[in-house]
Amino acid sequence: MDSRDKTNSDHQVTKNRHFLQALRHAVDGIKEVLTHERNMRFHFFAAVVVVIAGLFLGIGRSDWIWITIAIAMVIMAEFVNTMVEAIVDLIVGTTYAPLAKVAKDVAAGGVLVAVGTAVIIGCLIFYPYIF
Repeated sequence: MDSRDKTNSDHQVTKNRHFLQALRHAVDGIKEVLTHERNMRFHFFAAVVVVIAGLFLGIGRSDWIWITIAIAMVIMAEFVNTMVEAIVDLIVGTTYAPLAKVAKDVAAGGVLVAVGTAVIIGCLIFYPYIF
């Protein structure tokens, strides 16, 4: 199993008791994916580059809306992909299961579609500012 497995009995197994507890778990999830998922770090870096380029080129407000949606779409797709991989690995462990492969491949395909769409949006937005 993964080195991130928790075996200590004092870990929370009940519902969150208040908003701050839920928020802490959400932040832990973001840290987890940024720490352990190389592709998420790449997407995050690409998002920073796009935001810097947008600031440098002075893109308009509606363009910022589309850029924000594109970035969020890719980040969310990568979160879902990571969740699917973790759940599949939890269920099948190190054994090969054809349906596990399907689940992981489809989740990865979702990321690819999101990235492709974001690239198209980026090209449509930045082209007039660059040329």
